[in-house]
Amino acid sequence: MPVAVPFLIALGLFAIAFVSYGRILARLFGLDPARPTPAVELQDGADFVPTRRAYLLGQHFSAITAAGPIVGPIVAGIYFGWLPALLWIVIGAIFIGAMHDFSALVGSIRHRARSVAEIVREHMSQRAFLLFMGFVWLALVYIIIAFTDITARAFVDSLSLPDGRVVAGGGVATASILYLGLGLLMGLSLHWLRLPLWLATLIFLPLVGLAIVYGQKYPIALPAIGGSAVRTWDYLILAYCGIASVIPVWALLQPRGYLGGFFLYTVLFVALAGILLGGDRVLYPAFLGFNSERLGPLFPVLFITVACGACSGFHGIVCSGTTSKQLQRETDAHLIGYGGMLLEGVVAVVSLVTVMVLVQGSEAAAGDPNLIYARGIGNFLRVFGVDSTFAVAFGLLAFTTFVYDTLDVATRLGRYIFQELAGARGRRMAWVATLATLVLPALFMSATLRDARGNEVPAWRVFWTIFGSSNQLLAALTLLGLTVWLLRTGRRTAAWLVALPMAFMMTMTLWSLLRMLSAWVERLSTGGGVDPVGPTALILAVLAVFLILEGHRSLSSRRQPAAATPGAPAPAEPRYNRDT
Repeated sequence: MPVAVPFLIALGLFAIAFVSYGRILARLFGLDPARPTPAVELQDGADFVPTRRAYLLGQHFSAITAAGPIVGPIVAGIYFGWLPALLWIVIGAIFIGAMHDFSALVGSIRHRARSVAEIVREHMSQRAFLLFMGFVWLALVYIIIAFTDITARAFVDSLSLPDGRVVAGGGVATASILYLGLGLLMGLSLHWLRLPLWLATLIFLPLVGLAIVYGQKYPIALPAIGGSAVRTWDYLILAYCGIASVIPVWALLQPRGYLGGFFLYTVLFVALAGILLGGDRVLYPAFLGFNSERLGPLFPVLFITVACGACSGFHGIVCSGTTSKQLQRETDAHLIGYGGMLLEGVVAVVSLVTVMVLVQGSEAAAGDPNLIYARGIGNFLRVFGVDSTFAVAFGLLAFTTFVYDTLDVATRLGRYIFQELAGARGRRMAWVATLATLVLPALFMSATLRDARGNEVPAWRVFWTIFGSSNQLLAALTLLGLTVWLLRTGRRTAAWLVALPMAFMMTMTLWSLLRMLSAWVERLSTGGGVDPVGPTALILAVLAVFLILEGHRSLSSRRQPAAATPGAPAPAEPRYNRDT
């Protein structure tokens, strides 16, 4: 079977969902283009910046699309077969992931662009707010750890091509630094020189392509700190995250995200052309069984392995942390919230196609996910006659770019959360909050982590499982908070559409945490070494259970408003002001 068949089916289902289910959600949530958004009413030139939806979509898309929709589908496809992963990506993205992102974005703009945690405080309790904030902050820490380490390793490792040439990781690092510099220059040009967006795009977008070419010609080789060049890059990337999370969004986050969005669009276009015109056929088995010796049982492991490509709690933090502060009109939430997640679903399907064309048991199928992805993108580019070194370098830079875009957003959101908890304002406290968010990642990067057999393992591999579980559980808890809000404001139909996926995600993620706890207890009983995953799973599970109890208490102890009359307008939402 040609790989184009499952790819086009998935693409068609996403398109149908956008124009049908997406519009249904927009109507049920009562989106009104005339209602001023927080970005308009609270505009401050730093965090609250009304942004055109095409520009915001690129920034939002690049912020939510990191390693998750690439690594997760590839790992699941290799160990379970491509069909279970494809089904979860398509069904999950349409009915859970995109709905989650959309409702989180709308919920935030209806609460003065506050975070989901603030929504939890208003409609549940102060205790629930503190529990949720703690959970979110921990989830962000694990995102930063996993994504920083996997990016650092991409800057050190190299990939040998069949023709004998080598794609140097140091060259990818050079191209990444040039890419970030171009984003900064573009932001300054747009803000200070008032350069038109179309002209800035014509200038800076081609320069990104030149950065890929010259990156391979001038690779960076850094000295090893603590005996490891990876550790050196870990620290430098964390330093970058700290700076990028404090400077105004117009200076780097928006333009870099805009350029990153074009990177994503280019990858999607290349993939579409390569899949449709390349003539590749499906070679990898569709299904390998309900249990993987490496990963475990299909249920619940599939649903935490394929995280961001189908559903992601991190997206809710982005929607209610940065994107809601830039939404120009309420109706833009349909494209940016719902449509943005469907685009990420397409990225996940493309990643899965790079597995479909492999032969089971081959050397390529045994490679790391980033290398499988880079080879796949290079394979797609062959239909354009592109040089193989450039093609694979492009794939690796695309991978690291997606991760970069998420890293500084995650750090900025961690800073927001710390400032909210501490009630701290001002630039000095912004730096303090940023440093507090990066302390734990720095400590874990400094440690030598080992598996049950005592072998040294990368930090990202140790934390990937707990990242998937915490990320998906965060999505479930976000949906829990939004369900309470919808029920208390009389939108019962919308509440059911949110509550049912919430119950499914809660079941899968708590199940996976229980499996981790069981493995931790077994390891302790046999005198195993230090395991950071087990204690983390325990903390996350306890926080989740308490939040579920708080949600139940909130709904059962407060008098609910009367059900909305069918066909009646949605209840009026509060206007925004700087004193609330």
